[in-house]
Amino acid sequence: MPASLVRIIAFVLISGAAIASRLFAVINFESIIHEFDPWFNYRATKVLASKGFYEFWNWFDPTACGVIYNILHYLHLPVDIRNICVLLAPGFSPLTAWATYIFIGIVPGYISRSVAGSYDNEAIAIFLLMFTFFLWIKAMKQGSALYGTLAALFYFYMVAAWGGYAFITNMIPLHALVLTLMGRFTNRLYVAYSSWYAIGTLASMQVPFVGFQPVRTSEHMGALGVFGLLQIIAFVELVRSHVSSKQFRRLLFVSVIGPVFSARWIAPWTGRFYSLWTQATPRTHRMAVLLMDLHFLIFLFPAGVVLCFKELRDEHVFYFAGVMVRLMLTLTPIVCVSAAVALSSVFDTYIDPTEPEVTEDDKTDVAKKDKSASTPASGATVAELLTDMKAKPAQRGIVGLDTRGAVILNALGMLLFFVVHCTWVTSNAYSSPSVDGLHIIDDFREAYYWLRENTAKDAVVMSWWDYGYQIAGMADRPTLVDNNTWNNTHIATVGKAMSSPEEVAYPILRKHDVDYVLIIFGGVLGYSGDDINKFLWMVRIAQGVWPDEIQEPQYFTPQGDYRVDDQASPAMRNSLMYKMSYYRFAELFGGGQAQDRVRGQMISNPGPSLDYLEEAFTSENWIVRIYQVKKEDPLGRDLKSANAFNQGKKRKRTRPPVRRRGLVSI
Repeated sequence: MPASLVRIIAFVLISGAAIASRLFAVINFESIIHEFDPWFNYRATKVLASKGFYEFWNWFDPTACGVIYNILHYLHLPVDIRNICVLLAPGFSPLTAWATYIFIGIVPGYISRSVAGSYDNEAIAIFLLMFTFFLWIKAMKQGSALYGTLAALFYFYMVAAWGGYAFITNMIPLHALVLTLMGRFTNRLYVAYSSWYAIGTLASMQVPFVGFQPVRTSEHMGALGVFGLLQIIAFVELVRSHVSSKQFRRLLFVSVIGPVFSARWIAPWTGRFYSLWTQATPRTHRMAVLLMDLHFLIFLFPAGVVLCFKELRDEHVFYFAGVMVRLMLTLTPIVCVSAAVALSSVFDTYIDPTEPEVTEDDKTDVAKKDKSASTPASGATVAELLTDMKAKPAQRGIVGLDTRGAVILNALGMLLFFVVHCTWVTSNAYSSPSVDGLHIIDDFREAYYWLRENTAKDAVVMSWWDYGYQIAGMADRPTLVDNNTWNNTHIATVGKAMSSPEEVAYPILRKHDVDYVLIIFGGVLGYSGDDINKFLWMVRIAQGVWPDEIQEPQYFTPQGDYRVDDQASPAMRNSLMYKMSYYRFAELFGGGQAQDRVRGQMISNPGPSLDYLEEAFTSENWIVRIYQVKKEDPLGRDLKSANAFNQGKKRKRTRPPVRRRGLVSI
């Protein structure tokens, strides 16, 4: 069978496996957008599909689904925009597998962000990342301005699709710089890098949210510096024969000092750049995460790196530079490539049918060595032994079918376990939408439906920023904050309201025209991703803006414990978040001791009361709770006093003091 046909069949099978492994969420549940962040992308795509490209461009950057939607409808294929968004990530996964080859198709480290319904930026960003790198390597190996231009165009698409484009912005310059320092500068490298940087930078500046950042921020200065360095090195070859060494040193001095004086206009590194080179996972859990997301590839990729350096080429240096990144999403493709190199080398060695030839002279030499080992020669010197070894170099190869079979079967077994592991992790860990569950827990959708049907169209909902996009997408209601986390003060305002007592939080809610407050509470069902577990982050962010009013230690016990039971601190028990979470919680236990199933702590009975908010909706499993902010009392009374009056808790009248009558003198 021709090698090209085998390669085509392999690509088809890899593509099928890549798509099939990402459809568990649709098969087990339904076609729905997962998690919280992708809901904004879904709304943006709906705007693009309904209002057109030019009006949409002024609102946000273009998305692939809108283009696919218009193409399908032009071909008279009436496909719903939601299904296109849900299936976009599986559709791009075979393209990523073609650009990276084999393991990336089913590895959990990439599937975690590309399952059906994961309509996030990373769904297409990893394909753009790997294909840009592929085009860069082609341009560098061939010295082709065409491939360099194509790499720049895909880099432009990457900039428009994902803020993590800073990884490409620094990875390619780092590769070019390392090659230059190793003495591997060539005209091919100069042409490839110059075409990529010039066209890619000009194209990226057309993206609205990027603008002039490529010439003003620190994360882009590396690319600019390497571009200037390559121009200088290329210029040296031209002027060396016409300029004296003294003049050349002056020219070099000016070219180095100039950027130093212009550095005051350069902005510092941003958090987006640091996030690509740091790992947010706790140190004790990193190995478990690596084993779950990469399986046996984590042990193969060091061997692949060694093999790249064994036969050092320019593109091998690029693979090594990519290993330095610690973000799992961008580390996974590099690990897959390195592990594939190692495994391919194993199969090439042990499947090769040729065996080393053993001649009669070799057998005689072996017999002599065995004899000399028993009676060592005293007259032989080290130099003579080394000369004898060089004169007859040992042949290398695998002898015997048993050795070959054992290694090949072991490798095939590892691949089989890898497939089983990836399938299990994908179907169980990465294919459950946030609005559904294994047992059809529909609290999120139930709550969003209630908001959409029972509140005013312009009613403002305040929640923690995690749920902002999903509320806007599923409930169609404006939120005070959402997943666009650039405005830290805005998020801190929500954190301050949640961590303050009711009487302090109420003016904040009224000032921002908040009508409803939505929280996530998992104490009944055992849902650990609730707002009580996120509460300390609200406190910390609020403390960063109002350090005199909000202080994190106040929410811990004197022993330093984070508790929600009778031992909880006064600041914790009086906070708005605590009261909304445990309001009427004890009623579920029929007068018995109420227990929080997430924290494993007993909650006091009776629980907290609310004066400035009233319960509007609680989902079936109490995961989503919605409270309505009360309006000011029409009689001008304090809401706490008005609430006490309505409940019949009238203020006790004190008996007037007895006045003594004055003595009347007769």
